[in-house]
Amino acid sequence: MEKSIIISSKVENLRLIESFLEQVCNEEKIPSEKYGNILIATLEAANNAIVHGNKLNEKLNVTIKISSIGNEFKVQLQDSGPGFDYNNVPDPTAPENIEKLNGRGIFLMKKLSDKINFLNNGTIVELIFQK
Repeated sequence: MEKSIIISSKVENLRLIESFLEQVCNEEKIPSEKYGNILIATLEAANNAIVHGNKLNEKLNVTIKISSIGNEFKVQLQDSGPGFDYNNVPDPTAPENIEKLNGRGIFLMKKLSDKINFLNNGTIVELIFQK
């Protein structure tokens, strides 16, 4: 199974992704305890793509592709930004970062997914979950 959705870079479009994800996870019979991880990790990645990748430029899109093969459920998100150095992201658990309001997205994605890949200089994020 493979499905996709394309949204413009507006934060309010995160609800479109949530509805899309809920529909696909229901069709794929993803257990509710896995669905929560998939939802939060995907929304964090999508928010990063909208805010950091596409800089809230509504003319730029974010593409979300979902595939399910065997025991693997993969969510791939792509933005139109220049990418980022995903190996040099501040640790949100470090004392100097604990009080910051942002900076936890990648940390959460890594904790909630079974595997994460950054491709094309970070403009593509793959979140992989075992069903």
